[in-house]
Amino acid sequence: MANSDKRIIYTNDEGECVIVTPADKCDLTVEQIQAKDVPSGKVSTIIDKSDLPSDMSFRDAWTFTP
Repeated sequence: MANSDKRIIYTNDEGECVIVTPADKCDLTVEQIQAKDVPSGKVSTIIDKSDLPSDMSFRDAWTFTP
């Protein structure tokens, strides 16, 4: 499975849901990208991109509960 088929999600200090989209051309695994890009102390998870809602109309209302 390609890196771009996954998403890394966490909540930032402002309470917003952050979605990181890994690139396929990166030599790192999704887990390595997660370790590098998610701020220290933040709980994050890796999901399939198909698990995200396709309707982006209410994206600002999305939340992340680990």
